[in-house]
Amino acid sequence: MFDAFTKVVAQADARGQFISTSEIDALAAMVSDSNKRLDAVNRISSNASTIVASAARQLFAQQPALIAPGGNAYTSRRMAACLRDMEIILRYVTYSAFTGDASVMEDRCLNGLRETYLALGTPGASVAAGVNLMKDAALAIINDKAGISAGDCASLSSEIGTYFDRAAASVA
Repeated sequence: MFDAFTKVVAQADARGQFISTSEIDALAAMVSDSNKRLDAVNRISSNASTIVASAARQLFAQQPALIAPGGNAYTSRRMAACLRDMEIILRYVTYSAFTGDASVMEDRCLNGLRETYLALGTPGASVAAGVNLMKDAALAIINDKAGISAGDCASLSSEIGTYFDRAAASVA
């Protein structure tokens, strides 16, 4: 996994050129927005259990068959596995948001996840719905203006939303 600076250097080196002014400007903009990024990741991390629990409650209210006898989240063991998986996905979303790069999430979390769920008989559409509910909860927390670095967080929120979208698409 490369950070943004390493990527720029590697790309410039591969071209056999100096780092361009536009690349430097882009990195400077990234640095200036770093406090917002850290605030967003901190907010998600600090509220992870609330985000997961809220999304799970909503998911099970929308799809009660999941927690009914014979459902994929029926029994405490299966419910715990479901909540664990949601938390893992959320954790990897925070890693992606922190680094500005989804490669670690793609490689270590999402790669093969659909196949795993298919093999276990877990409905991918339900997992995707849970991820989307976590996205809604996380973005609401991120976009709360109280106690966060001043500035427009629209592009960061959009970026973080794409990480959730990738996760949902990988299992649907």
